[in-house]
Amino acid sequence: MRFFATKFSTILSGLLIAPALVSLASCQKMNNTLSLNGLEKDVPMPKTRNEIPQQDRWNVEALYPTPEAWKDDFQKTQGKEPALRWPELAQFKGRLSDPSALLSLIEYYTELERKLSKLHVYAHLRLDEDLGNDAFKNDFGLISGLIQDFQREMSWMEPELLGLSEKDFKGLILHASLQPYRFHLEKIGRMRPHTLSSEQEELLVLSGKALDATYRAFGALNNADLTFKPAVDSKGVEHPLSNGTYLNYMRSQDRHLRKTAYQNLHLGFEAHANTLCELINGQVQSHLFLAKARKFGSCLESALFPHQVEPKVYENLIASMHKSLPKMHEYIALRKKILKLDEIHFYDLHVPLIEEANTQMSYEEAREAVIASVEPLGKKYQESLKKGLLEERWVDIYENARKRSGAYSSGCYDSMPYILMNYHGTLNDVLTLAHEAGHSMHSLLSRQTQPYIYSQYPIFVAEVASTFNEQLLLSFLKKKAKSKAEIVSLINYQIEGIRNTIFRQTLFAEFELQIHKWAEEGVPLTPTLLKKRYAELNRKYYGEEIVLDPEMEIEWARIPHFYYNFYVYQYATGLSAALTLFQKAMASEKIRDGYLEFLSSGGSRYPIDLLQKAGVDMRKSDAIDSALKQFEELLKELKKLS
Repeated sequence: MRFFATKFSTILSGLLIAPALVSLASCQKMNNTLSLNGLEKDVPMPKTRNEIPQQDRWNVEALYPTPEAWKDDFQKTQGKEPALRWPELAQFKGRLSDPSALLSLIEYYTELERKLSKLHVYAHLRLDEDLGNDAFKNDFGLISGLIQDFQREMSWMEPELLGLSEKDFKGLILHASLQPYRFHLEKIGRMRPHTLSSEQEELLVLSGKALDATYRAFGALNNADLTFKPAVDSKGVEHPLSNGTYLNYMRSQDRHLRKTAYQNLHLGFEAHANTLCELINGQVQSHLFLAKARKFGSCLESALFPHQVEPKVYENLIASMHKSLPKMHEYIALRKKILKLDEIHFYDLHVPLIEEANTQMSYEEAREAVIASVEPLGKKYQESLKKGLLEERWVDIYENARKRSGAYSSGCYDSMPYILMNYHGTLNDVLTLAHEAGHSMHSLLSRQTQPYIYSQYPIFVAEVASTFNEQLLLSFLKKKAKSKAEIVSLINYQIEGIRNTIFRQTLFAEFELQIHKWAEEGVPLTPTLLKKRYAELNRKYYGEEIVLDPEMEIEWARIPHFYYNFYVYQYATGLSAALTLFQKAMASEKIRDGYLEFLSSGGSRYPIDLLQKAGVDMRKSDAIDSALKQFEELLKELKKLS
């Protein structure tokens, strides 16, 4: 089924991923301190997986105690012959006009889907622990193939339902026995103009692995095969450079280290510019193929339609952003002034403005701060999070060799939430823990409250809970701040959060929209074309003050989110909704209760309706404008304190 296919996309693997800046920030536990004021000692090479203490790993054994147990369950679930694994599904063909037959089918396939979901989560968690482990690769390939078989054997259901007359279909979903599944069936009904014959739907399912090949190839190149020249500090000392260590260096007070890290990382991608261009072109072409096959007017419409999000929401975001770009230009000029730079480059954008405020925080301290910060959401919420972080081992904390970079939240209906991190003690890492804990609590509350079929909340609202929790933590840390420097540091972090999550992600969204439009118009994507457009957008968003280094033009090639089919705009809309809800919830107990109800609603409504019930109407630009207004106020506050 299409909704199942979305849920089990091999692109997202069921993950809720931190914004692009964070996702490139895989880091490790430091035996030797990595200070933001400069490297006191070289960053050690990552440990092997076996060297990481068990208490610092996620409790994947709660899903399956051993790989053998997973294999046993896989064998039981995989059905019969590959040609027709689950003949029980096929026995309902031609009978879906009968409410009792449809009910039995839904109950059977949802139970099977739950089993596949559990198998899938375990396999992808294990693989992400060590992307070079052949056994984990094999298991992940097996469950991915089994899920594709499930999608293929279910591909006839929607065409058959939508082959009924509208009158018969409406009568069917109004039947008393099907009321628990009414909204689910209504969503299928919306797809009537874009659903093909059962034979054509089966072909689209069969194309899934081939269409995802470019993303998998990018992941292999980005996470495993790409190597970079070392970064060099101002004393001439070399430091190992990877996607994981890159952001550490970007935050260093040693400008020479920042510059060489920036140059050498991007030169590594530049060396593969043609290959990376072909990979991103392949992904865009797969989106275009599916949009045309399903008779959508554009790739954007195709990506947004299943979630009942109008293209206008996307377009309003970009339009609102363009109006606020002068404030971003003002911030860049202020950053240049505070850092006392003759020229400001892209490698100057992440270094903290206040050197003396740059303190490290251990993971244990970060965990306690995150738990304490959510007190405004009530004792029950706080105790659930505390149990997950302290007792149930939700988090895989530190980097090990070949571990997936970045941070995400994952899990399934029959598991605890799981959080992948690569923690190294910066404020960014502490906020990332809060971010992923927000995702995880959203998932936990939805699974505890909703039946399985409505337990997965829509992607459009996914970033609301995560960024709401970031705001809670920032508010908590501000109250605890003991100096002006700490206050300035936190204000700047809030500004940077809006810059990276609203401004930068909207820049990405505008770039993504452009490359899809080019594909729709038949314009060939070339490295030169992509570099030119990316440079133009960066000039537009960051203004005349910033120096457009040649290396900046290739940055598009290292952003994994461009393979996610119009995902990045949701960071911007999500943070905007979260900032608006946060301000309202802190001032009103009623709104706070409504927010908790939103977290427990899963996918029981369309995403726009879920947010509207919580107190934010994303059909209008009000939330975006409110968030950008907050950016302006924070900028004024920073000017006064600087």
